Amino acid sequence: MRSIRPSSTARRGGSARRTSPVLAAVALASALALTATACESGDTDASAETSATAAADDGKLKIPDDIKDRLKEHGIDLDKWRDGAWKDWSKDDWLREANDFVNPIIEDLWDPDRMRDAEEPDQGVDEGDISGDQGVTDPTPEPVQAAAISPSYHANAPTAGKVFFDSPEGTMVCSATVVQDPANPGKSNMVWTAGHCVHAGKKGGWYRNIAFVPSYNDSGKSAKELEGATKEEVAPYGVWWGDWAQTSDQWIEQGGATGGDGASYDFAVIHVTPEKGGDGKSLEEKVGSALPVDFNAPAVAKVKELTAIGYPAAPPYEGQTLYRCQDRPGRLSLSASDPTMYRIGCSMTAGSSGGGWVVTGSDGKPALVSNTSIGPVTSGWLAGPRLGDEAKGVYDSVSEKFAGQ
Repeated sequence: MRSIRPSSTARRGGSARRTSPVLAAVALASALALTATACESGDTDASAETSATAAADDGKLKIPDDIKDRLKEHGIDLDKWRDGAWKDWSKDDWLREANDFVNPIIEDLWDPDRMRDAEEPDQGVDEGDISGDQGVTDPTPEPVQAAAISPSYHANAPTAGKVFFDSPEGTMVCSATVVQDPANPGKSNMVWTAGHCVHAGKKGGWYRNIAFVPSYNDSGKSAKELEGATKEEVAPYGVWWGDWAQTSDQWIEQGGATGGDGASYDFAVIHVTPEKGGDGKSLEEKVGSALPVDFNAPAVAKVKELTAIGYPAAPPYEGQTLYRCQDRPGRLSLSASDPTMYRIGCSMTAGSSGGGWVVTGSDGKPALVSNTSIGPVTSGWLAGPRLGDEAKGVYDSVSEKFAGQ
């Protein structure tokens, strides 16, 4: 969740436009596995002793020449990358464009300590005055106290999990949801989260070492109880690395850490693959569930209740346990040129970013209609984008890319 303040910066364009497919094009995970043991946790300066593995009998790393060439075009030496070059966030080297996404698997980089120490991607600012109705903004909702979801999380919220990634500020964490894949029914490897959990927006590029852990800390242990925990305890259904990521053009062009810039388009889809090859099962098969996504976002007046789910990490929460808020939504407009957002009362803090917002339809079945994007630094409410044509374009593009795989 990003704290917000009014922005005086002019917004681009006049009306919302349909996003073109934004393709994160260097999908390396299926061609390469890199093994590593991190020497330190929770710090992008942590060194790592790495070794490459390959299927060849001679043990030499073999990477298809076309992938090598595409990496070299962007000045990336894969050996240096796995040995720590990914920690270089200098502006010239921070990959920004959509087709420059690089996320090779580094096995065991996300160990239990590093996952536990990951921080929420937030910059504390004053909320300021957002009462001006640029579009339509309802009164600020009354705070709703988040309720702890009872473990096991797999039994009570099987599609929920955590996204981990590295940014210039350090190791970071968001929340996310397993969603259905129309091109691979029953075998989805798609995860829904916020755009700011994969890409820094207008002032940066793609984050690195993006991975998803479904049912993180399934038994609901506290941070102290997780000290010394095994990987199986914190990641009972494995670690799944992003081999493809996609967000909206608007987020890449407008998105910012504060001020609400790009918030109406703050969504992303990650396609994942198991860290160590797995047993041939898809993510959906592994966790036993995936939510459909509703891109005909219902009007606020037609929604009796929204449920937001996530792992809040900023105080008073520890980031290790799963919570939910349920409330009737209102409307929040930050710009007359952008779609009006959903807003609910909720005490969840940063770290819940990207977590799914779910509505139960008339058929009694749940569907994802939004994700946590922004909220005030003092907490009390959350806002998320309404998913329309732009979101569907992102979703369909990822699904079609992996059709039949």
